[in-house]
Amino acid sequence: MVKSISVLGCTGSIGRQTLAVARHTGIRVAAMTANRQIDLLEEQARLFRPEFVAVYDEQAAAELKTALRDTDIRVGSGMEGLLEAATLEQIDCVVTAVSGAVGLRPTLAAIERKKRIALANKETLVCAGEIVMKRAAETGAEIIPVDSEHSAVFQCLMGRQKGELRRILLTCSGGPFRGRKREELEAITPAQAVKHPRWNMGAKISVDSATLMNKGLEFIEAMRLFSVSPDDIQVVIHPQSVIHSMVELVDGTVIAQMGVPDMGLPIQLALTYPERLPSMFDRLDFTSLQDLSFSAPDLENFPCLRLAMDCARRGGTAGCVMSAANEEAVHLFLREKIGFNRIYDLAADAVATLAQDTAENLETVLEADAAARRFVHEATGS
Repeated sequence: MVKSISVLGCTGSIGRQTLAVARHTGIRVAAMTANRQIDLLEEQARLFRPEFVAVYDEQAAAELKTALRDTDIRVGSGMEGLLEAATLEQIDCVVTAVSGAVGLRPTLAAIERKKRIALANKETLVCAGEIVMKRAAETGAEIIPVDSEHSAVFQCLMGRQKGELRRILLTCSGGPFRGRKREELEAITPAQAVKHPRWNMGAKISVDSATLMNKGLEFIEAMRLFSVSPDDIQVVIHPQSVIHSMVELVDGTVIAQMGVPDMGLPIQLALTYPERLPSMFDRLDFTSLQDLSFSAPDLENFPCLRLAMDCARRGGTAGCVMSAANEEAVHLFLREKIGFNRIYDLAADAVATLAQDTAENLETVLEADAAARRFVHEATGS
């Protein structure tokens, strides 16, 4: 169990829940970062009294520094601030709850210092999974997944030998538009897309869940985390979100991890592992469950998942290009600049145009990320 953490992205959904878990378990929050939401960050900083806070936006950081001048909390900014927050000597664990490829460099910096990584940033492994996992193995840094599905697989594999695993069964709620045809999705609004039927999440990840891109990102992430091939992962639609994922062993045994749909549970495990502590979350009431259903994903009407699976098989910079283009497209959709179905079109076009079959180093990955973002904005004139 860790004693002191840094929370990268403390004002987002995962970040806020992490702070609640830290308060419940008595784990010290020594550093925290945000993009620009300084009013909430100031409130959090005064409550948790970290030694260091950082704001990615330079102007917002200057405003926060003024706001906190009556405290002894140091304030940093930009990527340098994120890197410092990720590498403070006194922290045991870095919770990577930032969205997008901005989390890649701080994660690698924390790995170099052998910090535990409580990984909630999918893009880190989607964009540079081979690089990150290789370096973690070399330094001995732990990577504990925070996503509910990957945490479930992690728990199902506890005590198992690698040769015992036949496949990972990655569950998916199906999102708010499960069962609809692609032509019906054309008129979907941002307000409709962010209303997930089971999970309370931020806007970007909610839209990703609606397009099934989120499950595509998780598909690639699972491949990297557990060192398996794309053929070793099967996505299963499970609307009730009670089984968070399963593993099938070579003898045919299937082990499932179940619980209420609350991200606080995998967050707490990532911070307390290998220990388990009493939690503040609701317990699963089996008598209230009417049924548990399963089906195959609809790849024709929700092609983002198929695109991600194709990128997983291709490798190189395909996943990075797809993720970056999708991120920019989702932001445009949330601002009502493009339609819902255009998100997939832009991501697929970016992959077809820009993806390379090799990703030699971090610079190659970051260049691919930047190129994909430019592609989307040039294609949309935004």
